[in-house]
Amino acid sequence: MKTLDEYRIEIETALRALNLPGGKFANLYSPIEYAMSAGGKRIRPVLTLMTADAFGEKAPEAIKAALGLEIFHNFTLIHDDVMDKSEIRRGRTTVHKKYDENTAILSGDTMLTLATQYISDVPDEILRKVLNSFNEMAIKVYEGQQLDMDFEKRESIDLSDYIEMIERKTGSLLGTCAKIGAIIGGASDQDAEKMYEFGLQTGIAFQVQDDWLDTFGDPTTFGKSIGGDINNAKKTYLYVSALQQDGEIVKALKEAYRIPAGDVRVKAVTRLYEKLGIDESAKKAVNHFSSRALKAINGTSLPEEEKERFRKLAEKLIGRKK
Repeated sequence: MKTLDEYRIEIETALRALNLPGGKFANLYSPIEYAMSAGGKRIRPVLTLMTADAFGEKAPEAIKAALGLEIFHNFTLIHDDVMDKSEIRRGRTTVHKKYDENTAILSGDTMLTLATQYISDVPDEILRKVLNSFNEMAIKVYEGQQLDMDFEKRESIDLSDYIEMIERKTGSLLGTCAKIGAIIGGASDQDAEKMYEFGLQTGIAFQVQDDWLDTFGDPTTFGKSIGGDINNAKKTYLYVSALQQDGEIVKALKEAYRIPAGDVRVKAVTRLYEKLGIDESAKKAVNHFSSRALKAINGTSLPEEEKERFRKLAEKLIGRKK
């Protein structure tokens, strides 16, 4: 039974062996290599391989699909960075800043097609199921990104709308990684859907936890400075939750966001979050979605030993400090 690190090594080895064209097309493919070499936990392809093994010991048959899902994920990051005008990603200059926006868009488009090619490299008898799952997920991710952009222009956002956004933008991809792995592994349709639900709910919990960590995490273990979301005025679970409440304190919160970005703003907003109990509310939300993920994995036909591996994976992701 492989460990997460062993799956991750398999993914990194396969990524290094992609052998993308150079020469006269170097300006197209070099940014892709740059983006894919930025590292990360590779949790999405790892989940695909792990699920394929859990249902049928078919991780070798799932490696191409796992690569495709990781390429797709990084394609969305490149385009998101262009739309958000972000300059740093994983501690490095973003693709559109290192090269230019046109290059980032075109290389990203190429990654989407490469992802589809790799994901299609499955037996014919499951090809339609796999492609349908991938395409349904891709549309949800785009819808989630549109909601995210819409929220930037809105003063007030319902908490249910925010959850829908992260469900589509973050949860659906993690869910589809598990579902495609299950399909390749020979799982029943019911089990494949349970695995999708497991990934979906884990993804939502992961994002809410990430929102919490950005304000209340330990910067020495979080891996980046605390308060970035506050300084960038991002609509996070904490901010949206705070706006649902009435009274002068919400007015004070909006005033705090008018303070110039920096430590003073971060401290002022954090104090108000604590006064409203938003830090505890976020923790409860993480537990809520985590429980849904565990209910899904418990509902599969997997042996108890395999279920426990997925429980530990969810705990590792959601209970993280960085």
